[in-house]
Amino acid sequence: MNDLDPLSAFASLLTDQGRALLDEVRDTEPARELAVATRLRREYPVGLVSAALGQARLRQRAVVKFGAADAGRMYFTPNGVEQSTRASVAAYRARRFQELGVRSVADLCCGIGGDAIALARAGIRVLAVDRDPLAAAVARANADALGLGELIEVREADVTEVATAAYDAVFVDPARRSGRGRVFDPEAYSPPLSWAVRTALEAPLAALKIAPGVPHETVPAEAGAEWISDSGDVKEAVLWFGTGEAGSVRATLLPGPRTLVGRGLPDPQVRPLGRYLYEPDGAVIRAHLVAEVAEALDGGGLVDETIAYITADSPKATPYATAYEITDQLPFGVKKLKALLRERGVGVLTVKKRGSAVEPEELRRKVKPQGPNSATVFLTRVKGAPTMLLGHPAPV
Repeated sequence: MNDLDPLSAFASLLTDQGRALLDEVRDTEPARELAVATRLRREYPVGLVSAALGQARLRQRAVVKFGAADAGRMYFTPNGVEQSTRASVAAYRARRFQELGVRSVADLCCGIGGDAIALARAGIRVLAVDRDPLAAAVARANADALGLGELIEVREADVTEVATAAYDAVFVDPARRSGRGRVFDPEAYSPPLSWAVRTALEAPLAALKIAPGVPHETVPAEAGAEWISDSGDVKEAVLWFGTGEAGSVRATLLPGPRTLVGRGLPDPQVRPLGRYLYEPDGAVIRAHLVAEVAEALDGGGLVDETIAYITADSPKATPYATAYEITDQLPFGVKKLKALLRERGVGVLTVKKRGSAVEPEELRRKVKPQGPNSATVFLTRVKGAPTMLLGHPAPV
C-alpha cells in the first residue's frame, strides 16, 4: 500500500482500518502533519496514512461549503472540493425542483454528489452519473455516509449515453475546468453546453448550471436564466427549462431566498450624486437588473452610464443593494485622500472600486490610515471623471 492509485487509496479509507484512521487524524493541523504521519506509519501502511491525512485536509477545506457536520462525514477529492456547489445553493435549487413538483432527477456530471445530496434531502429520488470512476465512488460513499443511499443511485458512465426519459427532470453541471484551468467557452465545457441544452429541451423540466459570467446573448430563448449569490458572493447561473418562464431573468440572493425578477426596464438615467450610494448585489449586476433596483429607490439613478453604482437623495431599505451615506466627493488623488483621512482620524479603511485600475491594497498602503474611526472609499467614475467617494454604511 506504499504507492496506491487514487481509486485504490480511496477504497482503503472505506475499510474498518481506514475509518478508524480517519477518526484519529480528523483534527490534525497542517503544521503537525509530518510528525503525525511519522508516528502513524509505525502502525499503519504508508499509503493509507497518506490517504487519510489528505482526506482530513480536504474535509477541513470543505467546511466552508458543506458545514462542519456534513464535511466531517463526507469524502472529497481536490477537484470535488473546488468545483462542488455550496450546500446552501444546492439546497435552494433542490427546493425549486420540489416546488415544481419534481419527484425524480437525473443528475448528470454529479461529481462528488453535492447536488444529489441536496435533492435527496428534499425527498427527490436521484440518478447521479459521472464518468470519472473516483468521483462516482466518492459520490456513492457520500450518499451512504449521510444515510441517503436509498434515494441516490450512483452510476459510473458517460452522461451522453445515459437514458433520462424515466425521470421528471434533468440537472446538468458540466465541468468548467480542464488541466489548464478554468474554461470560459461554453462549448469547451465537458460535455459542451450545446449538448446540455439539447438534453434539457428533451426533458419535461431541466436545470443547467453554468458560469455566472456567461454572456446574456448565449442564453437559449427557451430558458429562464437565474443568477444566484450567497452572502454577497456570486456563485453560479442556472438555466431553467420547462418552468413556463422562457426568456425570464432573475437574481436570487441567499440566505433568504430573495428573488428579483426582471421586467425589461431600460437602463437608469445618470443623475447628480446624491447623499446615498447603493452598491447592488453581484447577482443583480450579473442579471442586468440594476434598473429594477434603481426604480424602487427615491429618484435612483446611476453615477455614471458605465458603472453599476446607484445614487439617491434619501435612504431606503432594499435587500438587493447595500446603502452607504456619502460624506465627501473628491477628484482622484492619493494626497488629497490621505489628508482627508488624517483629518477624520480614519484608521480602518474599506476600499471598493468599480471603473478604476487602482488596486485597493496599493491605495491602502499609500494612504497609511491611522486613527480610531472607520470609513469606506469608493474608487469610481462620476459622469466620466475619476472620483473618490468617502462614506460609511447607512443604517437603513
